[in-house]
Amino acid sequence: MKLVILAAAALVATPVFANKDVAQKNGCLACHAPDRKIVGPAYQDVAKKYAGHNDAEAMLVASIKAGGSGKWGPVPMPPQAALSDADAKALAVWVLGGAK
Repeated sequence: MKLVILAAAALVATPVFANKDVAQKNGCLACHAPDRKIVGPAYQDVAKKYAGHNDAEAMLVASIKAGGSGKWGPVPMPPQAALSDADAKALAVWVLGGAK
């Protein structure tokens, strides 16, 4: 029984680490951190800003893929057009969850 619980916990925990790995692999953490502003906003601030928005995930995926400017200040975010849709969605879900 313990083995089943541990295996289930590992499966649940894996996407969080994978999303942080995707963020690191794609250079996201050079400008963003979970809990503090660097060049771009803290991921936790992004999660707070979009909490309760029904289209937050789709909006964030679009911003990740296309880049943008003006939402968080004058520094533009470069587009991540080469990022797969699946990775962009995983990052958006992770960020909207507070990047924990």
